[in-house]
Amino acid sequence: MKYLVLVSHGGLAEGVQSSLGMFAGDKTDQVIAVGLKAGKSVDDFALEFRQALAGLTEEDQVLVLADIVGGSPLTTACNALAELGKLDTAVVLGGLNLTMALTGLVMKDMLEGKELAKTILSEASAALQEFEVATDSDEEDDDDI
Repeated sequence: MKYLVLVSHGGLAEGVQSSLGMFAGDKTDQVIAVGLKAGKSVDDFALEFRQALAGLTEEDQVLVLADIVGGSPLTTACNALAELGKLDTAVVLGGLNLTMALTGLVMKDMLEGKELAKTILSEASAALQEFEVATDSDEEDDDDI
């Protein structure tokens, strides 16, 4: 099985996991979320991360989404994955947001490697945009055309 692994500073990973339940509740058993909590050390995070992955089998693969590339949660997770022999087959991306996580969760079993990464990053980029609210004056201006 392929798991979606979310790592972050604070509670972002767990919050995204919770939100995924609203969109893909039937797949949330395939999501592992671990955050580096305030007041905890990187060693504490590493222990919690290893415990969260304890149920994975040798055949299982992971898609890792982290909040910040190069941050302690991501680097610590990668070190733990390397120890488990899972880093070579993992897809690892930074910039965690709900669009990335939802796309990853839905597409992880259909795409592999660079194609999976490309699809997730494309969807996440497309979701980044300004939302403009139309006002009454905008609608009146349209009538003058």
